[in-house]
Amino acid sequence: MRAVVTRVRSASVTIDGREQAKIGKGFLVLLGVHTSDTEAEAKKIADKICGLRVFEDENGKMNISPGDAGAALLIVSQFTLYADCRSRRPGFTQAARPDIAVPLYELVVAECRARGFAVGTGVFGADMLVASENDGPVTLLLDTEQL
Repeated sequence: MRAVVTRVRSASVTIDGREQAKIGKGFLVLLGVHTSDTEAEAKKIADKICGLRVFEDENGKMNISPGDAGAALLIVSQFTLYADCRSRRPGFTQAARPDIAVPLYELVVAECRARGFAVGTGVFGADMLVASENDGPVTLLLDTEQL
């Protein structure tokens, strides 16, 4: 699994002109599922997201976890994180099909909620408008193959 995690002051997802989800301070997480991913990768990436210490402490150092910072999560499915861009037209054969991706995406959301986080989501496969006010900016790339 791959995730682009951005620390935000606020973020939202709008679908067909209707706000689907909105958070204040927290993480906007764009999440991609690979064809070979399993529940183990979903649990691993959820654990990493929930434990990243990138909120500032009283000394201005990135040392506070999202839970300790009172942060929320907005998790949006993003199959394009597995794009093969060797040609000018990206290919997506490494991105999991919905029958594999949806349950794993939902498992990541459930794992984060089980850790006490308020989690907003997009709608898998929908055409979404994602807005964010990046804080820092702090943006991290996570890949379960490297965790």
